[in-house]
Amino acid sequence: MARRSSHRTTKQTDRAARLGTLRIIGGELRGRRIEYSGDPRTRPMKDRVREAIFNLIGPRIVGKHALDLFAGTGALGLEAVSRGASRATLIERHFPTAELIRRNAASLGIAERCEVVASDTFFWVSKRMPPLADPLVAFVSPPYDFYVDRREEMVSLVQQVLDRATSGSLIVVEADERFDFALLPQPERWDIRVYSPAIVGLLEVLAA
Repeated sequence: MARRSSHRTTKQTDRAARLGTLRIIGGELRGRRIEYSGDPRTRPMKDRVREAIFNLIGPRIVGKHALDLFAGTGALGLEAVSRGASRATLIERHFPTAELIRRNAASLGIAERCEVVASDTFFWVSKRMPPLADPLVAFVSPPYDFYVDRREEMVSLVQQVLDRATSGSLIVVEADERFDFALLPQPERWDIRVYSPAIVGLLEVLAA
C-alpha cells in the first residue's frame, strides 16, 4: 500500500511539473488559478499585457459574447467571463489543450458559460462560425509567427470576423513588431498600444 501511494504521489508531482499556472486578474474570479500545459507552443500572454487589454476594454465587455480565437491557455476567454462577458467561445486546435481549458472552466464554476471548440481557427471562422446576434469581444492572439508565415490568412481572418460582427463589437488583435497593423481592414480606426514585445490593436465596430 505504501508503495502504491508513493507511486501515485510521484505521478501527481510529475504532472504538476509539466503544468504551469496563471491567475485570473480581475472580476468575480479574481485571484483564481488556471492550469496550462507548459507546452512552449502554448504561449501564455503576460499578465501585464492581459491586464492592460482588459483595462483598455473596460466595462464595455459586460454582457458581450467573448470569442477567443487562438485560445491556447484559455486565459483571455476565461478572464472575459470573470469580468462580465455573458459567455465565451474558445477555439483551440490542440485537443489535449482544449480539454484542459474545459477542465479549467469547470473548476472555476463557469463551464455552462464556456464553449470550447477543438478546431483549427482558420477553418472554424471560414466554415463554422455561426451568425452572431449579439455584440462580441473577439480576441485574435495567435503565435506571433503566424503574422509572418500566414500573414494573408491572418488579415483575411480579421476581415471575416469584422464582416460577421454586429455594431458595438470589439476586435482585439495582438501581434509583435513584425506585423504592420496598417494591413488590417479600416487601418485608420485601430487604437494601437505597445506593451513590448506585444503590440495590441483595438477596433470598435460601428453601425453600418
